[in-house]
Amino acid sequence: MFSSRETHVVVLRELDDARTALREAMTAATAEERPGLERALSILDGLGGNEQQLKAKWVTGLLEQAGVDPRTKEVVAIRELRRAVPGLSLAAAVDLVKQVNAAA
Repeated sequence: MFSSRETHVVVLRELDDARTALREAMTAATAEERPGLERALSILDGLGGNEQQLKAKWVTGLLEQAGVDPRTKEVVAIRELRRAVPGLSLAAAVDLVKQVNAAA
């Protein structure tokens, strides 16, 4: 079962459908449309990463919106993260902030 120290944040990736749609659009694209579609595809390809990297990016984005630097204000970062994600446990918030700081 779940323990209180586990971080339960699920990373969702729905990029495969978008990639398929872009590739299909490229087959029927005009010469003017093709560069834009190729750029969009390269952007999607750049959104990859492992689950931990994606979580850290997500947490960093939330904290940037709140104007909090997790390296200098770790406790404030944990509080803001818990405000942004109702139901997130203290232990999970601490773990996520530590992951962000370790990646920095």
